[in-house]
Amino acid sequence: MCGIVGYIGQRNACPILINGLKRLEYRGYDSAGVALINSSGEINIYKTKGKVADLECFMHNKPADGHTGIAHTRWATHGEPNRVNAHPHYSSSEKIALIHNGIIENYSPLRQMLIQNGYEFKSTTDTEVLVQLIEYVRESEGVGLLPAVQIALSRVVGSYAIAIIERSNPGCIIAARKSSPLVVGIGDNEYFIASDASAIIEHTSSVTYINDEEIAVVDLKEGLKVLNLSNEELLPVVVKLDLTLSQLEKCGYEHFMLKEIFEQPQTTNVALSGIIDNRERFRNARRIIIVACGTSWHSALIGEHILESLCRIPVEVEYASEFRYRNPVIYPDDIVIAISQSGETADTLAAVELAKERGAFVYGICNAVGSSISRAAHSGSYIHVGPEIGVASTKAFTGQITVLIMMALALAEPIRSDIVRELNKIPG
Repeated sequence: MCGIVGYIGQRNACPILINGLKRLEYRGYDSAGVALINSSGEINIYKTKGKVADLECFMHNKPADGHTGIAHTRWATHGEPNRVNAHPHYSSSEKIALIHNGIIENYSPLRQMLIQNGYEFKSTTDTEVLVQLIEYVRESEGVGLLPAVQIALSRVVGSYAIAIIERSNPGCIIAARKSSPLVVGIGDNEYFIASDASAIIEHTSSVTYINDEEIAVVDLKEGLKVLNLSNEELLPVVVKLDLTLSQLEKCGYEHFMLKEIFEQPQTTNVALSGIIDNRERFRNARRIIIVACGTSWHSALIGEHILESLCRIPVEVEYASEFRYRNPVIYPDDIVIAISQSGETADTLAAVELAKERGAFVYGICNAVGSSISRAAHSGSYIHVGPEIGVASTKAFTGQITVLIMMALALAEPIRSDIVRELNKIPG
């Protein structure tokens, strides 16, 4: 998955952006890049194939001043992994630079339209199509950057989290999202943008999560504004991050996976402290459908066995990626449980929206507080195991199973006390 970091404030942006990219390295990527607005008002872009460390080496002895910038780690979807296809991307005039997570599904007809209007492309990415489209709208309709972004995004089909800077307005970053996570961090006369809060936690714990089809305008003079594509201003909700810097460090362990294995006794106890609500709704459900992907799907299989065994409620487990496309039969008295560590799994989120459209009650089990699935669900439980940096899941898997067992025990009224009594007999 790609990573986004942005900064605007009084400090030198480059070290903040590079460090933010390093915080996102665990997500996997094939190239990295930075765009900075320097003291002369020019946008300098530096990017390279490979790791963030390769980007640092590439930038050595190059001018990297500026108080406004955006940075990106890319996992290739359109175009091979190379320096040209890496983000950020310029517009043709080099007045605008953009970074993007997601996929623009109708990029091909948009690209052909732009070519017919005289635009040339250096890369084979869908992202360059988006930045060129924004500039085309800006020039052809004679509007500012914000309305150009709003109009351009209304014409694209697909998913995106973007951050944009413009040469003529160095005190501003515009960011937007649809089906891809984006968070804005609020500091002391400075702002941070990221696809994952772990990139900015050492600078601020005050954040606002951007919702689908919303645009955040971060301006040093005017502060933070959140609008929709129709230019209606919305009230941003500022929350405190449930995250600490120490959770992102190895703390003496050889690697993160080893640390996370040894954290499981503590994280399991934390997961046990949650409360399962809406019990009557669960007891009266026609059936429970659990949608998940990857590791979460495996925990769902264990949950299916436990819930059916203890509660005698029919349970079905579905791959979210298949569930959303096969036109499933969903009844209003069904309960759909969506399991996702990040709370941002695109297929699982789409399954949640489908279930809500069909009238089902949706219960989310997530780790990331404030994530898209946790906000979209009617109710839910957090596993609260902290960030999982290791590629192979450990504490998130056991945390999900813990919450599913708690759910089964909460619903299994007749035999719950017997089970708890027998558990208390176990030594230690």
